[in-house]
Amino acid sequence: MCLAVPGKIVETKEENGSRLGRVQFGGITRQVQLDFVPEAGIGDYVIVHVGFALSKVNAEEAERTYRLLEEMGMLDDELGVGRESGTGGPESGSSDSGSTDS
Repeated sequence: MCLAVPGKIVETKEENGSRLGRVQFGGITRQVQLDFVPEAGIGDYVIVHVGFALSKVNAEEAERTYRLLEEMGMLDDELGVGRESGTGGPESGSSDSGSTDS
């Protein structure tokens, strides 16, 4: 199952005509396409599905949604929570698996 998961943008860059960002999901950071949310910048929270940020969301909603998904055990397959160091909400720690999946 593929979920849309909230995360925090920690870095942005332009590459090959696309806008990319490093987005933090708990203790995991992934590269994400930001082309669908041109208004989003560093420090903003976005909802990410299969490597694409689809919309901005406020910090409280991002944290609440992340916690609910975590409590339901739905983040394990999506983000590798539990297999990599650092669990918690969108603002916790950082680790990079090198994958571009979300």
